[in-house]
Amino acid sequence: MEFKDNFINRYKELTDLDKFLEICQIPLRKSVRVNTLKSSVSEIKKAFPGSKPVPWCEEGLWVSQRGVGNTPEHFLGKIYVQEAASMIPPIVLSPKKEELVLDCCAAPGSKTTQLSMMMKNSGLIIANELDYIRMKPLDINLERCGCLNVLKTNMDAMHIRTNFDKILLDAPCSGIGTIRKSPKTPQIYNTNMIKKLAGVQKSLILRMFDNLSESGTMTYSTCTLEPEENEGVINFLLERRDNAKIQNINLNIKRSPAVLEFEGKKYNEEVKKCLRIWPQDNDTEGFFVTKITKQ
Repeated sequence: MEFKDNFINRYKELTDLDKFLEICQIPLRKSVRVNTLKSSVSEIKKAFPGSKPVPWCEEGLWVSQRGVGNTPEHFLGKIYVQEAASMIPPIVLSPKKEELVLDCCAAPGSKTTQLSMMMKNSGLIIANELDYIRMKPLDINLERCGCLNVLKTNMDAMHIRTNFDKILLDAPCSGIGTIRKSPKTPQIYNTNMIKKLAGVQKSLILRMFDNLSESGTMTYSTCTLEPEENEGVINFLLERRDNAKIQNINLNIKRSPAVLEFEGKKYNEEVKKCLRIWPQDNDTEGFFVTKITKQ
């Protein structure tokens, strides 16, 4: 795997570069999430001998078998092949059965199906996706997993003007955290693209926060490691919405300190509560998750 000089220079200031580059060369562990709408953890453990639990997700399992996506359990919707760190945002959001929930960037549906499972097919989830082509895998996954409490919409999330109890904003991002399964990511690394994406994320987080009902909760997450797309976006929200409060995230997971200053800009101390996960922390993808409440 080749890394550009600007990538190396940037990341040696953010983490232990040697450990980061070492883990990036190791293939990502395969993990699945048991879909309790159709199966149970005990049933899937029997189907996949030697599986090990994901500490932060009751339904998560690390499996050693190859071709998990070609198993009967997958085709029947009893499992969803989902990266272990990707299971965190819905857990942090913690939707309840009677609530109105928005997943504003839903495709291909890993987190949407997880939300539906957590809500036991009750309440209502609006699963929105901007890209019409990506609606097809979303449709397939919702049907396969037996998700009956989901209404799909195909529009720019910036045009949504409805109040929700809970909102999941798994924002479009540069995807640096997915290097282990997308080796080409560092080859197309571009700081101008990152700045552009950060602008989109800032617009989205303001719009989604304004869509929250009073006392509502929003989870902001990305699979990137860039401070501009993570702590920088949260700092932007805190500067513009006095009633936005960052909450602590208590999970059985190793985390790294949030970035409090980047390229001369200091961030609000509240970003310390954000969950920043480097690939070397838990042998997963890199991920960033924030729990935000409206007060």
